[in-house]
Amino acid sequence: MLGIRLQGVVTVIKSRLFGREIILFSVILLFVEFIRGAALISFLPIYGEKSLGLSLDIIGIAITAHYLTDTVLKMFIGYLLDRFSIRFVVHIGLLFSIAGIVLIPFAHQPWLFIAASALYGVGISPIWIVCLTRVTGDRRAMQMGFFYTIWFIGIGAGPIVSNLLLDHSRTATYYMLLAVAALSWLLALFLSNGRVSGTAPSLPVSEQFAVLKERLRHMRLLLPGMVLQTMGAGMLVPILPSFAEDKLGMNGAQYSLLLLAGGVCTIVSLMPLGRLSDMLGGKKWFLVLGFVLIGAGLYLLSLAPPMWVCILLTGVLGISYATLLPAWNALLANYVPPKQQGLGWGIFSTVEGVGGMIGPVVGGTLALWQSQTEVLLYCGIMYAAIGFFYIWFPFRAFHDHKTHG
Repeated sequence: MLGIRLQGVVTVIKSRLFGREIILFSVILLFVEFIRGAALISFLPIYGEKSLGLSLDIIGIAITAHYLTDTVLKMFIGYLLDRFSIRFVVHIGLLFSIAGIVLIPFAHQPWLFIAASALYGVGISPIWIVCLTRVTGDRRAMQMGFFYTIWFIGIGAGPIVSNLLLDHSRTATYYMLLAVAALSWLLALFLSNGRVSGTAPSLPVSEQFAVLKERLRHMRLLLPGMVLQTMGAGMLVPILPSFAEDKLGMNGAQYSLLLLAGGVCTIVSLMPLGRLSDMLGGKKWFLVLGFVLIGAGLYLLSLAPPMWVCILLTGVLGISYATLLPAWNALLANYVPPKQQGLGWGIFSTVEGVGGMIGPVVGGTLALWQSQTEVLLYCGIMYAAIGFFYIWFPFRAFHDHKTHG
């Protein structure tokens, strides 16, 4: 009986919500993000220092090189996805990723270690942009929630599995990452051989950029949110562990519990809130509520409350992020020209990536000049300001924007 019910649920998901192709995309995305989380958060820092004898600054540069490659290539890969088949672009990207992983054991020289990390960044962009282009109009927010749930599970499970294996063997951990990368590459053989936009674009490159420039002009009031929300998240990355230890008095296990509370609340809430956004129509108040609640939560955390309050606030932050994220990306999808989906999502992802790149630098600098508490406070003020800004954003801009061309 239970097996029949589970089979029925899977059938509904396949037929009504996502389809066989999107499920395949999501599995590849899960594997890719699993490796990214495992490599960047746990494996590369430990393997680079303990096995290769590299200094921490070189390891930091290598991780930055990964994100830089991922961000810079998004626009170029989006351009390729409009001209070549999905299978070809994703397959070649994942092949570069495997090459980067293969290089790691031989990367005793700093430049080679940095190059290996950067090569892995090449493989991240194609599958993520393809997933974004496959979101349908009637279930945009819910499907965005599904893809971000897959992303959260992958990037969260990767470090956990990697840390458990690293306690026993760094070599075994490396081969686990290589095996998962090879599996994702093999799965890419089953992807569609068509283009993301159906047919090759007929417009010259200069005219395509002119169309996208016009779209960006219409959505110029969304641009601050695109950059600032990723910059705010990036500002928190370098200071959260030390803030938890120095200001909140938490040990490693308590800090892990704090992160787990936020992650679980985000994962559980993403799809239901995405579906609610689709059902109610319009995205404005989901964005306003999400940004303001994140701002309030960060401000209250900066006051260093007791442990149980911190866990509660982290859960609220997770739900707030789940409120914001599907609606935000579904809103952006309205501005992507149908015949330029790859290039359009590539440009939008690049704009958002700029905030993620500069955020850690800003956060680290502010913490050095002042303290970790001020970084949380400033981030909270920034998120709340974005939310209040969009209260005055015209309602018509949040209705489905009919794209042409």
